[in-house]
Amino acid sequence: MTDPSPTTPRRPGEQALAALGLGAPALSPADASPHSFPEGGRWRTEVPSVEGPEALAVVLKESSRLDVPIHRISQGSGVWMLTDAEITEMVEAAGSRDIELCLFTGPRGTWDIGGSVRSDSRGGGLRARGHDAVAGCVEDAVRATELGVKCLLVADEGVLWTLHRARVAGIIPADTTLKLSALVGPVNPASYAVYERLGADSINVPSDLTLDHLTEIRRVSAAPMDMYIEAPDDLGGYVRMYEVAELIRRGAPIYLKFGLSKAPGIYPYGHHVRDLTLNTARERVRRGRLALDLLARHGADGDMAPLGSRTPGRMTRFDTSS
Repeated sequence: MTDPSPTTPRRPGEQALAALGLGAPALSPADASPHSFPEGGRWRTEVPSVEGPEALAVVLKESSRLDVPIHRISQGSGVWMLTDAEITEMVEAAGSRDIELCLFTGPRGTWDIGGSVRSDSRGGGLRARGHDAVAGCVEDAVRATELGVKCLLVADEGVLWTLHRARVAGIIPADTTLKLSALVGPVNPASYAVYERLGADSINVPSDLTLDHLTEIRRVSAAPMDMYIEAPDDLGGYVRMYEVAELIRRGAPIYLKFGLSKAPGIYPYGHHVRDLTLNTARERVRRGRLALDLLARHGADGDMAPLGSRTPGRMTRFDTSS
């Protein structure tokens, strides 16, 4: 066997399988996403579930040690679970590395008194139940952005539309980016396009979508996609490391999220789960290193977006004037 060209990405096991007569069909150029991030590059990285300043410090230290580039840090417990001082510390720490910090907004159905979310149907899910829950999310958004947070995580369509209208109206900064949670992610191109039009700048899709599903989405929308390369157990626990190159080819522009399966839940975070939170934060960065190493071995690690880039590009929106 001869070595492939260093500039030509290869598929996992490609040479060995071809020598055994088990080579895969050629990839179709028609499947590839034609889109990229506005600053250039087709993929960015994200470390999720970074629940406070201490966990953020661990992630930043470990990312330097393992040379893992990070574009975005996200938190899952919510703005309301952090003090002003903690938010300010996280904003400053992430800003010192030119990393986007994304905090979750407000009350969610799984944490209030609604019984339907605990039924077999999981009715209501992560949505904001009632006017007061929407108001809590808006309160979180205003507070967080006043403290310097530039990205907000949202798990409700009404909250998403409300916050999009708020930034159009200047209630929150116009450059605030809105990220749709993986807990409500769309599973078809029509719903993906609707979330973009409602104001999402970055849209989590479930990690069990097929490669063909990603191609279908990219035929209707260029909005950045977020996908767990390794999903937490409550999102299925899927591990798709060997598919990373193809996920980029089909799903770009895409955020590669370095999650962690086989780990207990930590939301809402408090010091009672401190050791678990810090240990899992450290391991998420290591999982990122493993995924990046796979990309490098397959010659597919090029075309990463510049570090510090955060803008989503030109989005299609519903009219906010009506």
